[in-house]
Amino acid sequence: MTALKFRNNDEMPIVGLGTFRSAPNEVYNAVLSAIKIGYRHIDCAAAYGNEKEVGNAITEAIKQGLVTREELWVTSKLWNASHGEDNVISALNRTLKDLQLAYLDLYLIHWPVALKKGTEMPEKPSDFIPLSEVPLSSTWKGMETALEKGLTSHIGVSNFNKNHMKEIMEHAIHIPEVNQVEMHPFLQQNDLLQFAKEHNIHTTAYAPIGSGHNDNDELNLLKNKVINNIATANNMTAAQVALAWNIQRGVSVIPKSVNPTRLQENFNTGTFKLSEDDMQRIQTLDKNHRFVDGKFWEVENGPYTADSIWNA
Repeated sequence: MTALKFRNNDEMPIVGLGTFRSAPNEVYNAVLSAIKIGYRHIDCAAAYGNEKEVGNAITEAIKQGLVTREELWVTSKLWNASHGEDNVISALNRTLKDLQLAYLDLYLIHWPVALKKGTEMPEKPSDFIPLSEVPLSSTWKGMETALEKGLTSHIGVSNFNKNHMKEIMEHAIHIPEVNQVEMHPFLQQNDLLQFAKEHNIHTTAYAPIGSGHNDNDELNLLKNKVINNIATANNMTAAQVALAWNIQRGVSVIPKSVNPTRLQENFNTGTFKLSEDDMQRIQTLDKNHRFVDGKFWEVENGPYTADSIWNA
């Protein structure tokens, strides 16, 4: 399995398992099946509400001798209601308890959005805290403390634009090592990817095969004619083409599935190689379309807009 190498020579497998929207009664079997297949990279988040199930599956896999803790790469994310330097460690400790782990391999700030303590999803302006009151640089200090305490081996961000990252980097002792963002042939984010590469920051793509939660065939990557023609020519599935495209750009992918057949197909993507012509044909598909549009952070008179998150 191809891996992305970090500054200290740690390696993150380039294909991981996403656990977003995996129900608690499904994610246990998905994680255990994935580890049996050969996955060694599991992507989690406190906000997904299923870290206890994920932890049970990891514990069982280690108990069965399928894998050792040292062979796994486990990522989780700090939820928005735990922004601020003094809140990071307690949030991370809850995640570690749920996952039944002594440390994470990677911990990310989930969004550049701050919420009041105890808020899961905001409904009114008072549920938010403006970044002017809790700067991202303050939360990053808490992330750096977690790193220095050995509670996580690496730290990074998620859903951050270039200016958000610059703000952190300006004050950081340890600059972010990963930015996890939506990225697929319909949202190629070339400028953001180039910025990351220039600063030795890895990029992880979530929703790397788009989203099945839409009825518009024009926005369905798996039904796209170009993708399917490339898939047929290479004896691949459409999903494998989308994943391989990102992998060949040096981007790690975390497709979510609870289906054993698709888990195997996604894992096998690392063995495929697209031609330069294939890559160029996919390059023409960019629509700058977000399936995760960020509008759920917009409330009337609130401090955040989707545009400010993506483009500030």
